[in-house]
Amino acid sequence: MASHAPGVRGVSCLADGADQIFARAVVDLGGTLEAVVCSERYREELPADTHDEYDVLVRAAEKVHRLRYVESTSQAHMEGSLLMLDLVEELYAVWDGKPARGYGGTADVVAEARRRGIKVHVIWPEGARRE
Repeated sequence: MASHAPGVRGVSCLADGADQIFARAVVDLGGTLEAVVCSERYREELPADTHDEYDVLVRAAEKVHRLRYVESTSQAHMEGSLLMLDLVEELYAVWDGKPARGYGGTADVVAEARRRGIKVHVIWPEGARRE
């Protein structure tokens, strides 16, 4: 991604973990961040120790796309991911290649991106484990 800076535009759903790390990298490289917020209660469903970073990233986003869901459900998360795919030309997925644990997981998003013909970059460091 550094090779694209500072003209990079990143879109993220700002989930804890890789989503927030990616969004932070976009901001730190001087790129443009767009955030997708899948529900009104999304933030409160994230781990409490990620709320501060989530708030910083939402404020840093040049555009925030808010879905009309109230509850933070797997359906809302998948709809957020589908909107994200509508907005991107490439997908960077931190993914171990295993099936999703539930509807709307990374495997589902990668499969949909590939179905749409979106270039997918899978990132999974050697020795990494899914928690």
